[in-house]
Amino acid sequence: MAESKGVLLAKSVQKHAGRAKEKILQNLGKVDRTADDIFDEHLTNFNRQQGNANRLQKEFNNYIRCIRAVQTASKSLMDAICEVYENQWAGSEALHAQVAAIEVLWQDFSHKLGDQVLIPLNTYTAQFPEMKKKIEKRNRKLIDYDSQRHSFQNLQANAAKRKDDVKVTKGREQLEEARRTYELLNSELHDELPALHDSRILFLVTNLQTLFASEQVFHNETNKIYAELEAIVDKLATDSQRGSYTLKKANVNSTPSSPQQPAIKAIANSTATISNNSYPNTTITNGSANANSHQTPTDLPPGTLYRVKATYRYIKEDVDELSFEVGDIIRVIEYDDPEDQEEGWLMGVKENSTEKGLFPANFTRPL
Repeated sequence: MAESKGVLLAKSVQKHAGRAKEKILQNLGKVDRTADDIFDEHLTNFNRQQGNANRLQKEFNNYIRCIRAVQTASKSLMDAICEVYENQWAGSEALHAQVAAIEVLWQDFSHKLGDQVLIPLNTYTAQFPEMKKKIEKRNRKLIDYDSQRHSFQNLQANAAKRKDDVKVTKGREQLEEARRTYELLNSELHDELPALHDSRILFLVTNLQTLFASEQVFHNETNKIYAELEAIVDKLATDSQRGSYTLKKANVNSTPSSPQQPAIKAIANSTATISNNSYPNTTITNGSANANSHQTPTDLPPGTLYRVKATYRYIKEDVDELSFEVGDIIRVIEYDDPEDQEEGWLMGVKENSTEKGLFPANFTRPL
């Protein structure tokens, strides 16, 4: 077995050395090489097509990353707007509905770009490495053919003097085998390379049509939503100029306080504390142990700070993250190491399971 491997290794080294010698002789002009101008033109087109495809793939991947970053920033901004827009103001419910709608548009837009543009682009570019290997194999077989051709020419010249017909016959057979191997690969590439080059137009048209159509739908629909949001804010401005909210505030201040007001304030403070925990961008003020016991419902399991409900689906992108579906309940818990806490992320355990991990806070709402 070891001897067989040694023989194969020796043949491989000999073959590589023979090819290297043939290339050196060709480059020095000592021997001729088989020319194929048509193939060279196909190869030039292939290299240019591959370079263009790789450039497009690189730039579109970067574009997708930027789109997703803007999507995240948009959601954070809209969450902040919803938080500061008071419930008693005009159009509060409509504003929340429009914010939810724009988030759905962002998700659909991002998914379309990934599924209908990026995946086909990746499939298209995946053809080039395999074709490149076949071209390189064809080039190696061409060198083998040229080398065998030159060896046979030398053999013929020497055999004519020595009258060694056996070596000539064997050399002719080796030359014919090398020629068939090369021409088979060469013929296939003469068909495949032009076909691949011609496919670029149909691919590009289909891919760009999908991209531009997705962009158009997204921007048209978001324009409608932003127009609605602008109308909501305009209505708030009109009501404010009429003194609507100033009068309400005066009425509240003039009303005698009732015994129930301290309890209402306590509930509001508790809700504010929970909201602060749910949105890491806000400042969280920790009170005493007694204060925390009033802020945490008595039915929470030990170690649970509060519960949240998933408002969006999330698929984990790392092993320490938590996946969930819309409507899933998650128990928020303390980080094992407070120094590991990341802005905008919470640590939690999915309700009725042992699944534990990090998840984005803005994909959930506190219960």
